[in-house]
Amino acid sequence: MSAGTRHVDPITISARSILRHAVLGLALVAIPACSLPRGAALTNEIVKEENAQSPTYQVIRVSRANVPAISTWPETGTSEAFHWPQASNGPQSAIIRAGDKVDLAIWDNQENSLLTQADGKSVTMQGLTVSPSGTIFVPYLEEVVVNGQTPAQARREVQNRLASIVPSAQVQLELQPGQNNSVNLVSGVAQPGSFPLPDRNYKILSLIAQGGGIAPTLRNPQVQLQRGNATYRIRADRLFDSGAHNITLRGGDSVMVLEDKRYFTAFGATGSEELIRFEQEKITALEALSILGGLSENRANPKGVLVLRDYPASALRSDGTGPSKPQVVFAFDVSSADGLFAARKFQIQPEDTVMATESTVTSVRTILSLVGSAFGVASSVQNY
Repeated sequence: MSAGTRHVDPITISARSILRHAVLGLALVAIPACSLPRGAALTNEIVKEENAQSPTYQVIRVSRANVPAISTWPETGTSEAFHWPQASNGPQSAIIRAGDKVDLAIWDNQENSLLTQADGKSVTMQGLTVSPSGTIFVPYLEEVVVNGQTPAQARREVQNRLASIVPSAQVQLELQPGQNNSVNLVSGVAQPGSFPLPDRNYKILSLIAQGGGIAPTLRNPQVQLQRGNATYRIRADRLFDSGAHNITLRGGDSVMVLEDKRYFTAFGATGSEELIRFEQEKITALEALSILGGLSENRANPKGVLVLRDYPASALRSDGTGPSKPQVVFAFDVSSADGLFAARKFQIQPEDTVMATESTVTSVRTILSLVGSAFGVASSVQNY
């Protein structure tokens, strides 16, 4: 052996070879055996029950063709739908209702008047409560119907009834609105309370202003109107933007200003994973993706954007007019024009989950990265 030649023990060469192949073998075995490090599921993992004989949830591929029908399905979430009465103007006068109080002053200058005292020319009757049947009691006239009349109309009614008894009598009438002729501003303003209706043209914005305006601490405020058994809702910004929504109030109305607590969640290969509040009345699937910062460029599968939704049992249908399962996965392919247009029309419901599945390319990259790492380890062993 020459002086410059390095002696390599055959046993050492064999050990290195065995070790190198062992490392490679372990790495390749570990790749399919373990769960690959990724942040979201693959599309086929979620929609795998689409063609199952007994699926536990329903999968619907959303397109321009079926999105109009889906939009008629029952709405979900804890918040009721937004709808609002049509605005209209009423007369600039109050209406007498049951529970109101009426003050009467009757003037009569005749001697020996049935109504007035000998030393006076008028008689005053204060605090006459309008009965549930809509009448007030007036001496010598008994019950006089005043419900649904303006104070001027009620005054003429009383005077006409008196004409047969006291022809020269003159009547003065004043109204004190009761609970049924008032509106309640319950919450969300600086000064809540009960406010009498000054006339039949009293608007909801006037009521909110009279209560001191909407509290600045409320996030995404909405205005709720309780009228009888009906409940109406509108976003405060939408109410302020258009006079067409400034409705006339009715006696007994209750108004509350509340935070819009609707939300949806984001998950998967999107720009964020969090709970998202509704910043507007309606949000489409495409707008939801925009709010989330779009799809992750290196992770997301544009052919696998999913919306997960729960339906109550009362919403289930067997004729296609609603979901057939309580849990539904709506799948979008936003890599196509059809999918994009469908996503522009599809409405996100409160408590939906918007999910971007992970691209299979990401998994391939992960495998290649692991294989590369394994070869790097083997190379280090070879250079040992």
